[in-house]
Amino acid sequence: MDHTSKLPNVSTTIFTKMSRMAHEYDAINLSQGFPGFGTDPHLHKLVTNAMQSGYNQYAPMAGIYSLRENIASKINTLYGSDYHPEHDITITAGATQAIYTIISTFIRPDDEVIVLKPAYDCYEPTVEVNGGKVVSIQLKAPEYKVNWNTVKNAFTPKTKMLIINTPHNPTGTVLQKEDMLAMERILEGTDIIVLSDEVYEHIIFDDVQHESVARYPKLAARSFITASFGKTFHTTGWKMGYAAAPKYLMKEFQKVHQFNVFCVNHPMQKAFATYLKTPSHYIELAQFYQNKRDLFLELIKTSRFKMIPAAGTYFQMLDFSEITEESDMIFAERLTKENKIAAIPTSVFNTDQEDFKMLRFCFAKTDETLQQAAAILNTI
Repeated sequence: MDHTSKLPNVSTTIFTKMSRMAHEYDAINLSQGFPGFGTDPHLHKLVTNAMQSGYNQYAPMAGIYSLRENIASKINTLYGSDYHPEHDITITAGATQAIYTIISTFIRPDDEVIVLKPAYDCYEPTVEVNGGKVVSIQLKAPEYKVNWNTVKNAFTPKTKMLIINTPHNPTGTVLQKEDMLAMERILEGTDIIVLSDEVYEHIIFDDVQHESVARYPKLAARSFITASFGKTFHTTGWKMGYAAAPKYLMKEFQKVHQFNVFCVNHPMQKAFATYLKTPSHYIELAQFYQNKRDLFLELIKTSRFKMIPAAGTYFQMLDFSEITEESDMIFAERLTKENKIAAIPTSVFNTDQEDFKMLRFCFAKTDETLQQAAAILNTI
């Protein structure tokens, strides 16, 4: 059969490639972003109890009300917002599904979507498969600051959506209050939708406040928030998250969502509905991961890598420009094969694969694993 690919330039993701290499060469895998430790046994028990109690058939399309109610309460308490569980929250099969559904709902052929790069790799293919055009704005290492005038100058009558991500994967940077106010100003008077990827909202360090779009009523009125229970509760394999948006946007989202997955895992929804009632389960996450970050940085402080401590996420960018002139791809492959440690080359997330000599390392691992990894990095 003869057919034309809708994504002719898409191949295996860098995460799959580097994790496969880590396995092949028996390397410490600090590439793919998943926790290297267990989930709270209490959460396991809650899922089991829900299954044994009969919650094994379809959940409501938008998600069970008790979970949506607790999510809305969490957002409103943290950010002073006014999301309603009835019509502003939808439970999704992870944040990636939420992102795919948002873009599929609103992007038509020739619509333009502004993406700040480096960017997580699901954004652009989703725009392209829906016939949209990606307008990339490259942020520069090592600070990766956003120039909002540059963003504004990229607006055209075809601009339909702006995608932001804070805390940011892969750079570990976070948007500040002045960023949100600047974004609010440049969007005023437009019909541009904001897709705010906030999956690392609870992993933010040094007593910095997470600047969710939910804090800013004018932004919230035009925005989707996507979030991930997998990132927050060390359950990436469960693939469960949610989207939050005002009713007029969520109504359209749900039209597509119901024909995409319809609903998601019922017993896990019951478990998370109970688990969210204890705020310490997510409030204490920042300190937990800050301890991991601080340990990792202390362990590699004598290495030849240069670094700015990550402000959020569980990723640390390391500058290797004083070690080698190799490309980040070649260096990452050599580290895996010869030094037995795997990281992510970040040029793959940049416009035209611009190489800033930066590798991304995941520190969501046991202290023992971080100590082993640091011992290797210090020899390079």
